[in-house]
Amino acid sequence: MAKSLAPAVTPAAWAEPSALSAFLLDTAAITQVELQKVRHDPTELVMRAAQPVLWLVIFGEVMAATRAIPTGGLPYLDFLAPGILAQSALFSAIFYGITVVWERDLGIVQRYLVSPASRAALVTGKALAAGLRALSQAFIVYVLALILGVHAILDPLRLIGVAVAVILGSAAFAMFSLSIASLVKSRERVMGIGQLMTMPLFFASSAIYPVTSMPNWLQALAAVNPLTYMVGALRALMVSPTFDAGALAVDFIALGVTVTVLIAIATKLYPRVAV
Repeated sequence: MAKSLAPAVTPAAWAEPSALSAFLLDTAAITQVELQKVRHDPTELVMRAAQPVLWLVIFGEVMAATRAIPTGGLPYLDFLAPGILAQSALFSAIFYGITVVWERDLGIVQRYLVSPASRAALVTGKALAAGLRALSQAFIVYVLALILGVHAILDPLRLIGVAVAVILGSAAFAMFSLSIASLVKSRERVMGIGQLMTMPLFFASSAIYPVTSMPNWLQALAAVNPLTYMVGALRALMVSPTFDAGALAVDFIALGVTVTVLIAIATKLYPRVAV
């Protein structure tokens, strides 16, 4: 009788995880480690509340009274709340690289790099953790918005969409910061570059005024600014009674492509942080 050419399948072979499952398990493990940092330092969540409070209570109330910004029929506070949520997530994520430099100085990065986890899993886990940590911003802004009378829509499907937009946007900006930290290798330089980037990203978006109100050159910058798409998705889901499904899809595709590209870049650069 002819012998079978198929390789023998042993119980041990069935027990071995596939490359994808190993990647997912390693990513989840890194995400859990990163999220534990928040549990050990809950004051970070309290500090994050200060910024949206100042912008919504002071800036929002003043600009609402002036009625100087066209908002397409939305009350200005309703228009502003999604922008402040995006801004808060940006301001937190853009300094994520400082943590990576701190981990390098303590030897934590070297331990990561000699672990069985791939660099892609390490970076993806950090990106996911940065996105999940930013969900605290969404909770704070939603509570504050409701207190101020913003007509936030609490439909469960929309809330899930908001969470996805926050995670994608925050992960993208965190990976940008991680890439910068891998190149400059100094907390002071990461802080300086982060401070340099936050205001242009914020003002070249639709966070506090519509893109149509910008001069042409600023509209061109807004079109390639990931924060513009994050704000667009949040505004459609948080406060717009009706929205353009096609435009919303474009917002999510833009965020998805951005975070994918930045994770790939950060994965390539991350080993350099240990040099």
